[in-house]
Amino acid sequence: MAIKPKAPVLGGADSSKRKLRNIVIAAVILLITVGGSVAATWYVLNQRAAENPVYVKQQAIYTALVPSFVVTINHQGRARYMQVSMTMMGRDPAQMEALKLHMPMLRNKLVMLLSEYSFEQLTQADGKALLIEQATNTVQTIAKQQVGAPVIERLLFNNIVLQ
Repeated sequence: MAIKPKAPVLGGADSSKRKLRNIVIAAVILLITVGGSVAATWYVLNQRAAENPVYVKQQAIYTALVPSFVVTINHQGRARYMQVSMTMMGRDPAQMEALKLHMPMLRNKLVMLLSEYSFEQLTQADGKALLIEQATNTVQTIAKQQVGAPVIERLLFNNIVLQ
């Protein structure tokens, strides 16, 4: 009589060890995948933050143009006067100080600009708004030429008196 080899018993100890081993391998693969995904996300977000730093706006600095500007305006053959008080608004103290060195040129250009306007233009809201815009552009142009940057954000008109 020949001896038959024993057939493996299904559902025995060998089979349960394989199932447990497969579960452990699947769990390890899942943990590695999730961990890699979290690490990649963290890396990408940190790279973007380094490339695009958060910009914090500096506090505004105000410098009054003292003394006030007084110009003569011709109105219907009669001399009229305009007095304007202005303040420059910027954010960089070093640039504001550098612009102060060029105050004579700046004041000259502003006086010339102010004297170009007629009495009728200055009594209208649109005329005043245009004057403020042109005065701001004038100061920024001078600042770019002399300091290398616009320096001011706005030129504020504190007071306009027409007489």
